[in-house]
Amino acid sequence: MSNVSTIFRILVPQRSINIFLSGYYFIGKKSLHTTCAKETSNKASQYYIPSIKCRLDQLWPLFGILSKSPSNYRFVATQASHEQEVRDEGLNQVLSATESDPFPSSETCTIYLEKLCRAGNLSDAAKLLQRLRFKQIFLNPSTYNLILMTAGEQNDFDLLSQTFKDLLLSGKPICWDTYYSLANAFSKATDTASLLKFVSEVSELIFPRSATVINRILVGFSECKLVDKALLIFNHMKSLKCKPDLFTYNTVLAILGRAGCIDEMLCEFASMKEAGMVPDIVSYNTLINSLRKMGRLDLCLVFFQEMGERGIEPDLRTYTALIDSFGLSGNVEEALRLFNDMKRKQISPSIYIYRILISNLKRVGKLELAMSLSEEMNSCASHLVGPRDFKPKKR
Repeated sequence: MSNVSTIFRILVPQRSINIFLSGYYFIGKKSLHTTCAKETSNKASQYYIPSIKCRLDQLWPLFGILSKSPSNYRFVATQASHEQEVRDEGLNQVLSATESDPFPSSETCTIYLEKLCRAGNLSDAAKLLQRLRFKQIFLNPSTYNLILMTAGEQNDFDLLSQTFKDLLLSGKPICWDTYYSLANAFSKATDTASLLKFVSEVSELIFPRSATVINRILVGFSECKLVDKALLIFNHMKSLKCKPDLFTYNTVLAILGRAGCIDEMLCEFASMKEAGMVPDIVSYNTLINSLRKMGRLDLCLVFFQEMGERGIEPDLRTYTALIDSFGLSGNVEEALRLFNDMKRKQISPSIYIYRILISNLKRVGKLELAMSLSEEMNSCASHLVGPRDFKPKKR
């Protein structure tokens, strides 16, 4: 097996590896293998020690710095300076290892970076990332995510931004947890300059491709309830090469709707059409549902009519919002008309629609009709749309 670190993990117990390192630190390279053999009772492990020994020369550059034990007395300031020199030399030796054997060193650098993050040593982590970036060596997404989280905890927004850009340039898929971590980290930023600078740099990296990455950043901020910063990103996008698209506007409409900012939502909807965007079913459903929650049935009907004029067919979400609104207003006849219209278009009703209709019919005293709908619901309960079918899909 060519990878020495993998051999160590598989063939040598963890305790022996710890003794291996600590023994080297205190008594030097000469007695290293003797110490490791004494501490390793497993015969199979001892059998492989000679084979490991012949490959240890590749690891000396990574551990050689440990031999510089600060045994001599020094003043505090002098010793701190010496320890910094030791760290710098260790970092330089790790970097030099990447030049001779890039594949094993990529794994070694990953382990080294993870240890630096757990120790909170982001300055050395940033240096190593810079060298890896220069040599076009990219790590696995989990390592970048760890650096992102650590940088966020220490409010190191420069390293946070650069790490995300490295992950983006690696071409590897970015999971939603990364976007959430990014948003949570920037939630601690007291000024907006670092956030806007970050968005601008990411925009330059992805241009002239689609705005998908910025949109996902926007969704991340929205999911973390950072409304002001999400809107800041949106408004900043308008001045970038990577302009907002339909998904961007739909996301912003949802953000404003959830926040109860109806006037701002309607204003952005108008701006969306002025910018040449053609609203889709998601746009109208977002508007109608937000207006329903605010009790604006009049505006719900305006946009429902506009949908028809644009040739956009209403779906289950549209009918649910309107039937609920008419039912709550006491206009059960219009609610039933929409219900029958929905079934005529072969749109399967949901359990929720049946329940709100039954409840509103009972409220106005139409008990027989409520009982009839209840029997109809029970007879086809297994085929009805449930809450799981309403989970939004992220792009």
